[in-house]
Amino acid sequence: MITGKNYIGSQLKAGGNITLKTFNPLLNTENPWVFTEATHEEIEEAVALASQAFDSYKRCSGIEKAAFLNTIADEILALGDLLLVQYCSESGFSKGRAEGERGRMIGQLRSFAEMLIEGSWVQATIDTAIPERQPAPKEDLRKMLVPLGPVVVFGSSNFPFAFSTAGGDTASALAAGCPVIVKSHSMHIGTGEMVASAIIKAAQKTNMPEGVFSNLAGAGRTLGASLVQHPLVKAVGFTGSISGGRALCDLAAKRPEPIPVFAEMGSVNPVVLLPEALKQNSQKWALAYAGSITLGAGQFCTNPGLLLAVKGAALNEFAEQLAKAIEKTTPSCMLHASMQADFETGIFTMASQNGVSKVAQFTGEVPPNHGRPTVLKVSGEEFLKNKVLSHEVFGPFSILVECNDEAELLQIINTLDGQLTGTIIGEENELHEHQDVIFALQNRVGRLIFNGVPTGVEVCPSMLHGGPYPASSDSRFTAVGTHAVYRWVRPLSYQNWPDDLLPAELQNENPLQIVRTTDHKLTLSKI
Repeated sequence: MITGKNYIGSQLKAGGNITLKTFNPLLNTENPWVFTEATHEEIEEAVALASQAFDSYKRCSGIEKAAFLNTIADEILALGDLLLVQYCSESGFSKGRAEGERGRMIGQLRSFAEMLIEGSWVQATIDTAIPERQPAPKEDLRKMLVPLGPVVVFGSSNFPFAFSTAGGDTASALAAGCPVIVKSHSMHIGTGEMVASAIIKAAQKTNMPEGVFSNLAGAGRTLGASLVQHPLVKAVGFTGSISGGRALCDLAAKRPEPIPVFAEMGSVNPVVLLPEALKQNSQKWALAYAGSITLGAGQFCTNPGLLLAVKGAALNEFAEQLAKAIEKTTPSCMLHASMQADFETGIFTMASQNGVSKVAQFTGEVPPNHGRPTVLKVSGEEFLKNKVLSHEVFGPFSILVECNDEAELLQIINTLDGQLTGTIIGEENELHEHQDVIFALQNRVGRLIFNGVPTGVEVCPSMLHGGPYPASSDSRFTAVGTHAVYRWVRPLSYQNWPDDLLPAELQNENPLQIVRTTDHKLTLSKI
């Protein structure tokens, strides 16, 4: 089922001479398939097709787009275990992880389909005319959200399903009415091609326009830069490193017509451990955080990479229990040999800083490409002196910071970069006693968690997966949940427009029966 070619719309093409292979980190060997990098001509063709497709796709009804998304889900499921085997061979993850992530990908697609059928996401707003108003008549004004145009999506390394070819960025952009061009991640191009084949079949079955979806392969940054700089591309979705995301943001900003880049980038997801909670439940929280730190070989963007607490006996007990749990945790395979090497380099760099000591590290035999779970420790004073200690180490790693007092804890929180999540572990009475800590953390994060772990991102409208820079490039938006659709739309007002030429969402009769804001009131009523 793997051709090694690029989907330019529904056509498979491989006109270039640059090839690449994927890697099986569990077997520590290259996979057999050969993939051909998209050429400049194929990029041009894919973008031109997407631009042409936008003219008709933006006019598709919510019902039509919902059918497309549901059919994508059906076609992905029809690939069966072959897709799961491909996923595992390019990621090192287990079949159970593959099944779980496929379920999330399917769930996202169906959630956006439900949103489209319900219809109120377009935020239809109507202010009816008052021609007799004095001293000047009031015009009839109606507003709703409309799609931006072709969107480029960069697949992520750590979620070959949920944040890649048919992941949240693609699903939300298609729901918005935007054609999508995916730049497949080089670590799982075969998985991407199989998922792309399902999207193409779904597009054909539901009579979507040619070019509504394309899938391009390539290593390095040349392909990505070409896509971001193309004048017909109107927005970008990215999940990855700070350096990669920032490079795309800079390229997009320098265009003659700047475009938005919605990039999810680095995060160490600080956890504040309050003393009473540690005193009452140190073993419980140590076990929970050992599991969170090592989940999926620590390759989650919400991995808890920074533990903050005021020094004392309760913290010492927590550190001892955490060490025992970490040292007993069997290492997991990382996504690629290069990632495991970067992980080892990151640990070495952190451990070499002044004042850093080891809390725990797995000491047994470790197979190739497996990450050795590690927790280090440093004082709050040394942490404040050294910006390196606040950097992300991608993998099963965390650093415990012992603060002298709450004032130092607050100082540390206030100097942190933006984060996806921030967690407070405490007794309920401690929340009232540490309001300054809570408000300080709130200023730095997109999701504030109480007595839980940051790993595990629920896909629902209330989820905010984003945060202040560099957690994301625009903290007003989420990359997870149905509200992710708002990245790919803009508001458009119609003034004094004939009713029968208005979009159905804004017509007097409200034929779609959606909730609208009419003359300042939320209503289902017609005008």
